[in-house]
Amino acid sequence: MSQFELLATATFGLESLVADELRKLGYGDTRVENGKVSFTGDELAICRTNLWLRTAARVRVKVGEFTATTFDELFEKTKALPWARFIPKNAEFPVEGRSVQSTLFSVSDCQAIVKKAVVESLKREHKLEWFPEDGPLMKIEVALLKDVVTLTIDTTGAGLHQRGYRALATGAPLKETLAAALVILARYYPDIALIDPFCGSGTIPIEAALMAHNMAPGLKRSFASETWPWISPASWKMAREEAEDLIKPEKPDYLVGTDIDEGALRIARHNAEAAGVAGSIHFQRQEIKDLTTSKKYGKLVTNPPYGERFGEKDEVDQLYRELAQVKKSLDTWSFYILTSYPQLEKVLGGRATKRRKLYNGNIETQYYQYFGPRPPRRQS
Repeated sequence: MSQFELLATATFGLESLVADELRKLGYGDTRVENGKVSFTGDELAICRTNLWLRTAARVRVKVGEFTATTFDELFEKTKALPWARFIPKNAEFPVEGRSVQSTLFSVSDCQAIVKKAVVESLKREHKLEWFPEDGPLMKIEVALLKDVVTLTIDTTGAGLHQRGYRALATGAPLKETLAAALVILARYYPDIALIDPFCGSGTIPIEAALMAHNMAPGLKRSFASETWPWISPASWKMAREEAEDLIKPEKPDYLVGTDIDEGALRIARHNAEAAGVAGSIHFQRQEIKDLTTSKKYGKLVTNPPYGERFGEKDEVDQLYRELAQVKKSLDTWSFYILTSYPQLEKVLGGRATKRRKLYNGNIETQYYQYFGPRPPRRQS
């Protein structure tokens, strides 16, 4: 099979997790940059990474990269790339773009020039003067960073956070990719108890359950590149069959999601059913101040309200004080809290063991990690 240079894009702060996922899938030649991880793979790698990556945003094929400071340079260097290798005669190939700290700062002009250059390249190679664009979608991105132009084609379609199980959601749902990152950073394993006391539509416990069962997060959805003529249906079939074979039927020991909103819990149960993990998660209505558990050790992983909306401050302050009381009562548990609430460490009575800056949408947050004592090793 032909080898391609591929990019797994990522939200800022998650690049190292994406690189680790790629290495575990067998793609070890990773290069980590801001917002993306480069690696090499064949057409089967495109299928497997789309199915398996939990924390990446999407997977792109890199067509070329060069420096350009004039529109003429952008046109000629784009035209010289091997577009016909990727784009068939009937493909639909819109161009989207972004420009950061570059001489060519007009994104709309860059998009138009790249589109024209790709058309000219395809005319030469396909021996056509007009392209119907009524076939498979092959979305091109022109990304300029400090005058370096990177041209890619998106293999994913809808972002990888769209697993296919969350048809219903609460008001401000956590992206599935970020929820998966929180669970991974908490070093969750199926034999460890996990509770999310602000579970909302259930994304954190559902992502934990998918990991516990070793279920590929993209197994229940389709991808743009499934319709591409140069990726064999046999490769997609092989990748999906591999993912099905690797599912573990054993249920996690203790996976709980609680919330004060019964409507949110109905949505969470519906989403867990759609994800195929309903039997592995216990959802119940409960206020944070009433949270107790019989488990001596475990991990509380959560994304509480931040108090971003006007008029919520007093209510949110009270909520975090109640969370602090829970932390005192569960003094052998580890706590992992994603929030932009600025007083978190003060209210919880001490600095976090670790902090990590992450973005929840456009909101800059901190992932506060309070490590509890290590559980005693189980007797074999």
